[in-house]
Order: sequence, then structure tokens, then C-alpha cells
Amino acid sequence: MRFAIIGAGAIGAYVGAALARAGSDVTLVARGPHLRAMQERGVSVLSARGDFHARPVATDDCSEIGVVDCLIIALKAHQIAAMLPAMASCMGPNTQVIAMQNGVPWWYFQEHGGPLEGTVLQTVDPGGLLAKAFDPKRVIGCAVYCSTEILEPGVIKHIEGTRFSLGHPSGEVSPELKAIAAAFVEGGLKAPIETDLRRDVWIKLLGNVCLNPISALTRATLEDMATDRLVEPLLREMMEESYAIARRLGVHLDISIDKRIDGARRVGAHKTSTLQDIEAGRALEIDCIVGAVVEIGGLLDLPVSATRHVYALTKLLDTTTQRIANDRLRARELVVGA
Repeated sequence: MRFAIIGAGAIGAYVGAALARAGSDVTLVARGPHLRAMQERGVSVLSARGDFHARPVATDDCSEIGVVDCLIIALKAHQIAAMLPAMASCMGPNTQVIAMQNGVPWWYFQEHGGPLEGTVLQTVDPGGLLAKAFDPKRVIGCAVYCSTEILEPGVIKHIEGTRFSLGHPSGEVSPELKAIAAAFVEGGLKAPIETDLRRDVWIKLLGNVCLNPISALTRATLEDMATDRLVEPLLREMMEESYAIARRLGVHLDISIDKRIDGARRVGAHKTSTLQDIEAGRALEIDCIVGAVVEIGGLLDLPVSATRHVYALTKLLDTTTQRIANDRLRARELVVGA
């Protein structure tokens, strides 16, 4: 089976290396020093489960790849639209598209069957570009329960988790889905097939919707937030708002808010991906995680005041952080030019 992984960062390179070591034909699409290291030396994975090394093909040019059986998109949500023209060269009439996306995915209301069937969330897919580009019958959602980081170019540290839950928006279990899940398993990953992946979306979102933005605003770890007497009630309020939306959409969540907060507390001094992005000066993946909840709440006429306020603050933080980063870049360019 031929795979192309668009956005082979920490997660994408880890998945690609796992698939390649089991014999799948894998091409990683990346850029910069990380790309050059993978081209020269392959991908090295360091893990308590056992270190391993693989040599998938790596490129920055999608046109070199050709049509694949499965296109894995491991980009952040706000990066996908810009890559659509390049990705088109990898897609044929039977290519399956796996969306490894945080928050509410663009396909959420496709093949949904509920009152919001076909709704395009502007916080997730402005202008509906992704909904138009990908046939929902060939889309495979993916809930990622895995933590990795790039230690250095070409070297991935696997921290915890190997589960990548997979499922079509319609709940159908197609032969293609079974074959892809089998390839994941052969690579040493867990790949349960879910007939209702939207439940996984909301279970992950319960924590991410509050922990990610508040960590960026406060520079706090999971343990800091879950044990703070002033912040913990805010986490709870935002989770309650998301719970209400999930229930209205017909999603049953069998995890309590107490258990979700306790889980964050037990993880300890871990930085969320959003906090890591702030510290690195990167644009925040906040619209699909927090903005989408606010947007859906509005569509359903449900109150989401706590989530709305945190979203507004985090959006402003993102704007000012990017402005400062751009100002510094221009200043360096002026110094070099002088």
C-alpha cells in the first residue's frame, strides 16, 4: 500500500516510520532541516517501547510522489487549505484521505444525518474549501492518542500512546479502511476502527478546548491548571459547555468532567501543544479547537460564554504574538541588509 504523509513533523514522521518499517511504501512531505535530515539519514524513533529506524522517501515536492492509496494529512488545520493544489497531484479516484486534525474536523457535519448536516464551520474550513476538495466517502477521520516531539531534525522522541482511532464520517467500515488499519497495526500502532468517531472527537475536545488556550494564556502546565483553585472552576465551566453541545448533537460521552480534570492533573508538568507553539512563536491552532465550539454553540443557540471569552483572549494573543515575531524578523532583515 502506498502512503503519502503531508506535514511529516513529530506525529507524521513517527507514523511514517512505523508504516515503513512494516513494509509499506511511504513518502514523507516536509521542509527545512528536518526534511534534509530525513533524506540523508532516514527517521530515528526513540521510545520506551523500543527504538527503531526507517528510511521512507522524503521530499518537499508533492508532484514527485504520484497517486497514492492513502493520503495522510498531518498538518495543522489552518495549514491545509494552502496545500490543496499540491496535494491534488497525489490523489486519484480511489485515494483515501486520513485527516489527523485536532479539534473539530472539517468533515464533522458531512454524512452526519443530524439537523446540521452539511454545515461548513467557518472557524475550521473558511469558504468550504476542504469540504469541496475531499469526497466525504473517501475521508477517514483520525483521533490521535499519541504524543511525540522532534528532538532534532530526523529524530523523533515517542513520549506516550500509539492509538490512532480511524473511521469514516458515515460510520461505514469499508475494505479500504480495514486495509489501512491493518497497515497501521503491522507497523506497531493501534488502529481501532470506530463506527462513531465523533465521540472520540468530543472526548479529546473536552480537555483541549480549555487546557490548550488557557495554557497559552498563562504559560501553565496541565498540573498547574488542574490544581489551581481559581482556574480549575473555569476548566470545569468550559467542559460543561462542550458537554452540552455534544449532548445536543446526540453524542454520548461516558467520561465525567471530574475524571477528565483528574486525568490532566495526573499527567503532571506537561506543556500543551498550544503552549509549545506560543513559546516557539508559531501561529496557534485555536480556531478548530476553541472557535469551532463557540461557532457550534451559536448554531445550536446554546450558551458558551466562558469558552467565548477564552477564545477571544487567545485569538488576540495569537495576533500580538505573530506581530511581534514579524517585527523581529523585519528588524533582523534590516540589520543584515545594512
